[in-house]
Amino acid sequence: MNLLIILYLVGFARTLLIIAVIYYGIKLFSKYVLPLLVDKGLKNMQQKMQDQQRQDQRSSRPDGEVTIENNKRNSKSSSQNQGDYVDFEEVD
Repeated sequence: MNLLIILYLVGFARTLLIIAVIYYGIKLFSKYVLPLLVDKGLKNMQQKMQDQQRQDQRSSRPDGEVTIENNKRNSKSSSQNQGDYVDFEEVD
């Protein structure tokens, strides 16, 4: 009988210890590691945006230059462009 009680208490203490280790592990991870990961991700995203902005500024055309870009479409679809059909029901 005493052996069962001791085994039960040891199992209970082990469970509490595991829960405490997981709790403090998550607490330390969210306090120290997570901010570093978020900061690194934000810096990476900011660098990509700056690179994209620089690339857009380099590819800009000088003032006064005119270019015409045509979109190639099916001639059938553009000739039959009559609008959209709207199905409706009467309300009594």
